[in-house]
Amino acid sequence: MNQQITFLKPARSDVKGIYKLIQESKPLDLNSEYLYLLQSTYFSDTCIVAKLKDQIIGFVSGFISPKDKNLFFVWQLAVSKKHRGKGIAFLMLKELFSKDILKNITTIHTTISPSNQESQRVFEKFAALFEFDKEISIFATKDDFNNSHEDELLYMMKPKINKGII
Repeated sequence: MNQQITFLKPARSDVKGIYKLIQESKPLDLNSEYLYLLQSTYFSDTCIVAKLKDQIIGFVSGFISPKDKNLFFVWQLAVSKKHRGKGIAFLMLKELFSKDILKNITTIHTTISPSNQESQRVFEKFAALFEFDKEISIFATKDDFNNSHEDELLYMMKPKINKGII
């Protein structure tokens, strides 16, 4: 890739671009613009945007669990269709977990719907490269939702050696 991708904390000015990216990233659930505003302000230290020039081409959102300060939940991960298959999702995760605020994280959780095979591949690659133990279980079934939502699989990843994530 000739052009330089930058990885930054999301800012208020990124909310519209994040919303548009998620809107175009089926099968991800599209949340309200207000939620992306909250993520870009109150949770900006645990989220990341990938930009090419000034365009948002990727986004990862997540948070440190209030119940377990060593657990990080990856909420959403998206890369624009035009830029998929170039390792950007993996680079965003690597950049995110290199942040000081996440240095005590020893466990990663994320949920992925069965039809989202791209996200499954990203997290499989991430777990393999960093030699994580990985467990997959059912987090939610379609019966937990009002609308026609798929089941959600819970991916639980932990380094084989308790040394932190990266």
